[in-house]
Amino acid sequence: MGISALVCAVLAIVVMIWKAEAKIAQRGCDIFLGQWVVDGASYPYYQSWQCPFIEKQFDCRLNGRPDANYTRYRWQPSAAGCPLPRLNGEEFLRKLKGKQLMFVGDSLSLNQWQSLTCMLHVLVPNAKYTTKTVQGLSTFTFPDYDVSLKFYRNAFLVDIKNETRGRVLMLDSVSSTHIWGGMDYVIFDSWHWWLHIGRKQPWDWVAYGNTTVKDLDRLVAYEKALNTWAKWIDSNIDPTKTQVFFQGVSPDHETCTGHAEPVKSPGSPHPAEVVLEKVLGAMGKDVYLQKITGLSQLRIDGHPSVYGHGGHRDLDCTHWCLSGVPDIWNELLNASIN
Repeated sequence: MGISALVCAVLAIVVMIWKAEAKIAQRGCDIFLGQWVVDGASYPYYQSWQCPFIEKQFDCRLNGRPDANYTRYRWQPSAAGCPLPRLNGEEFLRKLKGKQLMFVGDSLSLNQWQSLTCMLHVLVPNAKYTTKTVQGLSTFTFPDYDVSLKFYRNAFLVDIKNETRGRVLMLDSVSSTHIWGGMDYVIFDSWHWWLHIGRKQPWDWVAYGNTTVKDLDRLVAYEKALNTWAKWIDSNIDPTKTQVFFQGVSPDHETCTGHAEPVKSPGSPHPAEVVLEKVLGAMGKDVYLQKITGLSQLRIDGHPSVYGHGGHRDLDCTHWCLSGVPDIWNELLNASIN
């Protein structure tokens, strides 16, 4: 490679990184760097029993968890003059009046959607609500504000098609865009299901371009799928009408039993988050990364552990107890919504 070509390549990488960081630090400071601070006077936003619609797998207290300190932490950004305000339910609903917000992703998107609906239900207790689920699309509506909060279950964002040879994960195909395309705000999430193997793997083949294989390096497959999704966003989303977010990778912990407080260091960067930032940095349209990976890596205490999965005693170090960590994700989301 010649000197001029090398300089161009380096400049391209620098511009890509700058674009990604600009989308992350969208308020002039990085609200995703900081520390967890105990604040029992202000947290939790709600008790799980106050949310009659909460999924049992997230209701750790009901499932027998004896401690409650994991509900009492707030996130304190490191930068001076960069506070993270508590979510004000009335203000949030007024800001979204007449609009639709949708989470698109896997059960971690469900985790966050349930957190937000619980927060608003308790913060604005006199607001009427309706909730329904039809074919994978859940809608929680506050009719007095004409606000709809939706969750669409789509773990891979790209398609899985049933063919005679079996179930095919189509890394070049995304067909559910008609569901999320008309939203005012949409928050995407995808990673957790890319790791499943054996009986939990929902596909038999992987197809991309003219290639079909039985399996593929999961990070490679993830990047190909994200690029397909990104191409659709760049070609079809009008940023003056729709604000697009991507929820950063929610981390698993290998074990989480018996932990009652956060750890001190998040450890190494999550490889899927590195891929995600690379794809977002190369996009033409602004997609705002909710960079929750590092701050969530600290919260080994926030998982259901043996108090999730509907109360069964198997270990869940993937999802999050409610109330808990996803409430802070929603504070961060609220701070980012225009």
